[in-house]
Amino acid sequence: MKLSLNPNAPDRRLLDESRRTRAMTWIMAIMVFLTVLAGALGLGMFAATAQLDRQLAGRLTIQIVEPDAAVRDSQVKALRTALPRVAGVTRVAEVDRERLAELLKPWLGDTGLDPDLPMPAMIDVETRGGNGAVVEQTARAIAPGARIDRHAQWLSPVRGFMTTMSWLAVGLMLLIASATAAVVLLAARSGLDTHRDTIDVLHMLGSTDVQIARLFQRRIAFDTLLGGLLGTVAALGLVWFLQSRMALVGSEMLSGVALQQRDWFLLLLVPLGFALLATFAARRTVLRALGRTL
Repeated sequence: MKLSLNPNAPDRRLLDESRRTRAMTWIMAIMVFLTVLAGALGLGMFAATAQLDRQLAGRLTIQIVEPDAAVRDSQVKALRTALPRVAGVTRVAEVDRERLAELLKPWLGDTGLDPDLPMPAMIDVETRGGNGAVVEQTARAIAPGARIDRHAQWLSPVRGFMTTMSWLAVGLMLLIASATAAVVLLAARSGLDTHRDTIDVLHMLGSTDVQIARLFQRRIAFDTLLGGLLGTVAALGLVWFLQSRMALVGSEMLSGVALQQRDWFLLLLVPLGFALLATFAARRTVLRALGRTL
C-alpha cells in the first residue's frame, strides 16, 4: 500500500477528523513558547555570568584607612608607584575624593566634602593571570592597615543566584520536553483507540505496522512543527521586546543578559528539536501498541 507524504492527504485524518477539534498544534505552540522563553533565560544568564567573571576576576579595591592625612597620602603615593610594577597589573587608579563624598552623601550629607573629615583613600586595581595575591602582599607591605576587597568575593552571592537561574532554566526545558513526549504519547494512543477499525482495514489491505506508524508520526510531526513555529515566533518577539527594554535601563549588568547572534540561532532550532522528539515518541508508541495487539 502506497502512503502519501502530502500533509493534506486524506490519510492525515487518521488522528483527527476536524481541524477545529485538533488541539495538538496549540498545545505544542504553548510548549515551545515556554521552552524558548526558558532557553532565552538560560542563555542570557550563562552569558551574564561569564561576563561577570571576566570583569570581576582580577579586580580589587584597596582602602587606606588612616586618620593622619600625611601618612595616608604617602601610602597612596607609594602604592600608585609600586603596584603598576607588579606582573599582571593592568590598571591602578585612585578613586577621586569628590566621588567618595557623593557616595557617602546619603549618610553624611554635605559634611563628606569637609577637608578636615578623615576619609579613607581607595585605589582600584585590575589584574590578569590571577596575581591578586601578589597585589595583596605588596599592598600590605606598604600599608599594613589597608583593607583589600576582592570584587568577585563580595559579588559571589549575585553570581550564585545567576548560576542557579541558569540551571533552573535548563531544568524547565527538560521538564517541558518530558511533558511534550507525554502529550505525544497520549495523542498517539488516543488516535489508535479512536480509529481501531480503520487500522484493522489498513492491515487487511496489506499495510504493515511501520507504514501505519508513519501515518501517525508524519501527522504529529507536522502539527508539532507548525505549533512550534507559532510558539517560537511569539516567544522570540517577547524576548526581543524585553531585551530592548533592558537596553533602555542602561545597566552594565543587565546588558550582559542580552542574547548574541549565536543564541538566537540556537533558539530557532527549538521547534525542529521538538518535531524530532515528537516523531520519535509517536513512532515508538504506535509500534509498541500495535505489536501488543497483533
